[in-house]
Amino acid sequence: MLRPRAGQVCVLGQDINHMHPHLRATRLAVVPQARQLPANFTVYETVLLGRTPYLGWLGKPDRQDQMRVSWALERTDCLDLSNRLIGELSGGEQQRVLLARALAQNTPILLLDEPTAHLDLRHQSGLLNLVQELAREQHLAVLMALHDLNLVALYSDRVALLVDGRLRTSGLPDEVLTPAHLTESYRVPLSVTVHPEYGTPLILPDGRNPRP
Repeated sequence: MLRPRAGQVCVLGQDINHMHPHLRATRLAVVPQARQLPANFTVYETVLLGRTPYLGWLGKPDRQDQMRVSWALERTDCLDLSNRLIGELSGGEQQRVLLARALAQNTPILLLDEPTAHLDLRHQSGLLNLVQELAREQHLAVLMALHDLNLVALYSDRVALLVDGRLRTSGLPDEVLTPAHLTESYRVPLSVTVHPEYGTPLILPDGRNPRP
């Protein structure tokens, strides 16, 4: 949506700023935080919007479009919400609908902005497990912004640490999520240990240090 001040953003070898919007919509799907959704649309109608790049000039969905929408609703546990109005849903339910809309779009790349916002613990893990499963099944590239460092450690293949809009470091979770990087970046003492079950970094506030 924003043109870079320098350099290029390329998607599958093509400069995204020179790509026709219709083509771009078949390459990238975005899951924003739940907000400003059409309150008077049903869940089904909202997810069907993900099929817009594939509709003919009459804009009428065919059987393939309907099947993809039903699949996306089922995979995100939203099938029973199909006839509900968006305005009647909780923030967590809306977040799942946004993921369903992106899956209905059927793109090789998913961009997710705080996808676990408004979700309880059960739906946080359910959504991220689903994204991880789909990424591996369908060979999707997933770029996700997350503030919960322990979720980053559990689900990321690679991590980029941004501080004040600049890239501080990037690499494997074990390389990036270190006490030195995190304490310097967040300006609060943090300790990192090993998760007892998953073996991933486990980030905790360092309680041995007084509060500022």
